Amino acid sequence: MSYPEAARPLAELAPELDFFVGIDSDGCAFDTMEIKHKECFIPNTIKHWELQPVSKYAREAAEFVNLYSRWRGINRWPALLMVFDLLRERPEVVARGVAPPEARRIREFIADDSFPKSNDGMLAFMEIHPNPELETAWAWTTGVNATVADIVHGLPPFPFVRESLSFLSGKADMIVVSATPYEALSREWREHQIAPYVRVIAGQEQGRKALHLRLAARGKYPSDRILMIGDAPGDLRAARANDALFYPINPGQEERSWQAFYDEAMHRFLAGEYAGSYEASLIATFDALLPEVPPWNR
Repeated sequence: MSYPEAARPLAELAPELDFFVGIDSDGCAFDTMEIKHKECFIPNTIKHWELQPVSKYAREAAEFVNLYSRWRGINRWPALLMVFDLLRERPEVVARGVAPPEARRIREFIADDSFPKSNDGMLAFMEIHPNPELETAWAWTTGVNATVADIVHGLPPFPFVRESLSFLSGKADMIVVSATPYEALSREWREHQIAPYVRVIAGQEQGRKALHLRLAARGKYPSDRILMIGDAPGDLRAARANDALFYPINPGQEERSWQAFYDEAMHRFLAGEYAGSYEASLIATFDALLPEVPPWNR
């Protein structure tokens, strides 16, 4: 099985307990999605891709893709392209004479499976395919990371995250499963003293979330003893790709979701009573919160 060298700790993770829990970070364990996208990603997108004349519409498109749609939580590179594509379709943007980037070189990077969709992957791709568009892409992605490091701190985990981790400690092997760069994940989990609860912190450098779960859990635990906790459809897909169970943290209802996990869901999981109608009802509620069609097209 091939995987990035950085993912070796996941592949070598040996079960110590009977259950396994993977936990997403941004927007799931931490209330960081809003501040990261609204204060870090979007300003850098407007700046580096020269979208100042349509900044209002760029903000709307980026918030829809990254926060309020079925694409919530996807990797930053396809999310960026989706923002450009949504802008290209808006009559208001056309009327202002603004042409969002075609981003052909970024599309080639995304389509090339030999490069991880991380900053390291982009840098490696740039070395082989130097191009001015990729220089802008590099300035954008490093600018985002610098802004995140500058302003995103002091945000505690959602209520009942720490309590849930503490209860599950000694009952389930736990890891972080995220598309966020490792540096930011490690800093946030250590800042709030919850890193000791997890055995591995896996970010974008370790591959996609489905790979994290496949390497760390699939075949090592019974399927009904593997649970992914996430706030985005991509987390659900990663769980299903590995025959794992899924617990949704509902966007806009995060505190309520974590309290319900602490009060009931995790006990059902440990008792073998989670799969089936109980899980299905939770996922149905989750799905209804994330539309496919942007509000300006409804």
